[in-house]
Parts: sequence; C-alpha cells; structure tokens
Amino acid sequence: MNLPNYFLADLGNNQALSGAMITDAVETLKRNRAQYLAGRTTHSLVKALHNLGENWLDEEYPFRQLALEQGPAQTGFSKPTLQRGLDQFFRRLTGDELLGLLQQDLGDPHRLDSFVSSSTEQKLNRQSFAQGPELIAHVTAGTLPNSTLQLMVLSLLAKSAQFIKCSHGAAFIPRLFAHSIYDAEPKLGACIEVADWPGGNDALELPLFSGANFVTASGNEETIESIRRRVPAGTRYIPYGNKLSFIYLTKESLAGFHAKKLIRRTAEDIVAWDQAGCLSPHVVYVDLNPDVPPEHFAARLAEELARLEASHPRGPLSDSDSAQIAARRSIYEVRSAHSPDTQHWTSENSTAWTVVFEAEPQFSISCLNRFVYVKPVQDFDQLIKGIEPIHGKVSTVGLAAGDDAAKTIAMRLAQWGVTRICPVGQMQDPPLAWRHDGRPALADFLTWTDWES
Repeated sequence: MNLPNYFLADLGNNQALSGAMITDAVETLKRNRAQYLAGRTTHSLVKALHNLGENWLDEEYPFRQLALEQGPAQTGFSKPTLQRGLDQFFRRLTGDELLGLLQQDLGDPHRLDSFVSSSTEQKLNRQSFAQGPELIAHVTAGTLPNSTLQLMVLSLLAKSAQFIKCSHGAAFIPRLFAHSIYDAEPKLGACIEVADWPGGNDALELPLFSGANFVTASGNEETIESIRRRVPAGTRYIPYGNKLSFIYLTKESLAGFHAKKLIRRTAEDIVAWDQAGCLSPHVVYVDLNPDVPPEHFAARLAEELARLEASHPRGPLSDSDSAQIAARRSIYEVRSAHSPDTQHWTSENSTAWTVVFEAEPQFSISCLNRFVYVKPVQDFDQLIKGIEPIHGKVSTVGLAAGDDAAKTIAMRLAQWGVTRICPVGQMQDPPLAWRHDGRPALADFLTWTDWES
C-alpha cells in the first residue's frame, strides 16, 4: 500500500520544510476547517470516529495491516506490542465512550452544536454554547502513539483544525491515522496536518505557534518551558510534563489465588509499550505478608516477564539505552552479593527485562525498557513516606486492594495528589474521557458562551 502525499510528514525529508510552507499549511487548515468542519454536527463526528475505530480493529483494514507490517521498523516496538497497544486504543473509540466523554465534560453532547440549557440553567433562564479554537497545534513527544491519537480525536470533537508536530521519527502511526481519516472522509482529513522535525527549530515552530489559537506540548521541563517562551501572549497553552507511575498491592489483595492474577497483570503493565510513557510503573510496592512475601513476588514477576518476552518481545534498543541498563544491573549485582536486602533477576544474554528487589521503600526511578523495582512496605503510611520525593509528579497508580480498603486508599492518594487510580493491568489503557494530569479531557480545549435570556 503506497500512501499519497497528503501531509508534510509524507515528504520523508523534513529538511525540505520551510517557514513559508508552515504558514501556508496553517492558512489552508483554517480555510478547510471553516468550510468542512465548523458546521459539522457532533453526532456526525461521533459516528465517523466510531466507524474509524471499527475499521482499525478489522484484521483486513489496509491501514492496520500497514501499521503492523512496517510499524516495528518505524517505531521500535515489536509487532505483538504494537498490535496490543493499538487494539487497546481503538477498542475505546466507540460511540458510547465518545458520548460519555461529551456528557462528562459538557453536560450535554449537543452543546458543541447550539445553545443548550441544563435543568438547573433553565430555572435561571441561562443557556450555554461551547466551541473549540480555530486551529490547535500539538507538539508531541516520544514514540508512544496513543497519546497523540487521543489528542487528534479530541481536536476533531472540538471541531478544530489541527497541526500535529511529532517528535523526530515518531510520525508513522499518527500519519497513518490521519490517512485513514482522509480515506474515510477527505474533508475531515483536509483539516489535519502531520509533520515531523527535530524540536527547537524556530524557523518552523514560530510560524506554527503564531498561526495557532491553542498550543499543547508534551515533553520534559526544558522542552515545555522552551515552547512556553515562544508561544505568543494571548495564545492558550497547555503543557503535559513528564510524570511517574507505580503499583501498590495490599496484603489482602495477594491472598490465595489472587496473587497469580496480580503477578500476570503487573507484568502486563510493565510490558505494555515496553514500559514507555508516563503511565508505566517504575516501582511495584508490595505489603509485607506471609502468603506472598515481596521478594517471592519479585521472583515470580521475573518468571512472568520471561514468559511474556517470548510472546511479546521488547523492541530493540540503542547502544546507549542498552549500556544504561547494563550499568544499572551491575550496581545491583554488587549490592546483592553483599546484602540480602537486595536481589535481582535478569534476562539471559540480553537486556530484555530486569527485576530488582530492594528493602529500601524510597521511590526509585527506573531506566524503563522493562526494568522494574519491587519494594516492600509495612503499610500505606510507609508507602506515602517512600513516594514523598515525587510528590506532585505522579500520574497513575495501579491499585489492588479489598473493596473497603481500596476506597480509603484511593481517597488518601487523591488528597496526596494522584490524578488517576486504576486496576493493575490497565495502567496503559486509560478511557477516552481520562482527565490527563487531572484536567478535563475535552473541556480544556473549549471556550464557552453563556446566554442569559
């Protein structure tokens, strides 16, 4: 399947791009949005996205086939890893989830089409209408595609034209998704641009930021601040900074047969997208318990990671990433030789996976690529002390606890600052309505008009 050159990323040579080309693309997107997207009904957009989700789950769909055939070489993820991650996203792209998102953020799915009153507003003679910006510029980071795909879906629901600037070498899946939209509905596809160039290029980025009404950016603090300084005053800007995630297993959750399922689900969270992104666990905290002592849990987790490596192999790494894992492993090899408080398990003849057991409960930042820490804690209070150094930097907690304990723990985690808590095994599978970093999913993009009649 040969893709036509609809998008800048199709050119395959970002050195050919110029500021004039970006300015032309911005103006074209705005014209197309006014002609093809601004007047679309929300119902028609939900239906179009639902159909796209069904297509991408079809084994015979050409864009899916191309993603799985060329994706491993283009993205660095193995075919099983890529297939599982894409299936998770597109299973969420349904009419029910899209309408649930609209209901959650707007109170009424029709509020993007016309003035609408809730029952409370009717009593006050008020109506409200929400609309998205004319053009959103998304500056994305990393190779994990699902977060970019979600931004693309949200922008379409907001009826906004969008320019997706991918991190260098990471445009393959977003580009395929944009092509699939163009193939299904060319007028919608004409409201999307996808490009790929190394970040920090003022000649290309300043025309993009000056032409956009709204900018989102993902990346580390340096990247986010660099973009913030270059976004014009008065242009709305939402950054998504790097976050950290972990798993917490209470002693009750590991009782009896539950331990086997939790070990499998923990391994699945580590393997998903090769532990890339903010939603992957760096540390697994395990309550001290007689049924499955934390060091035994670590050993069994290593066995499960070895099993998954056979069916869902990790993608190849650069020499520098492999060297980083090898160097980290050597530290724990020395420590384990001198103290029973440290143990480690590693894949043979490769850096495919690593499990480190440490009695020290303080949070440790993993080098990722299926490198995880298992740490014992006496109880939830000791867990909080262990994670205090990352206060304000936590994205997701995978939690396994009894029903009564789970509610108490979830409330304490929320009050401490965690913005997402989910079952173990679902960390890399957030719903479409997920409030990223604790902010509204879609409503953050919108401007509201209240009509007091």
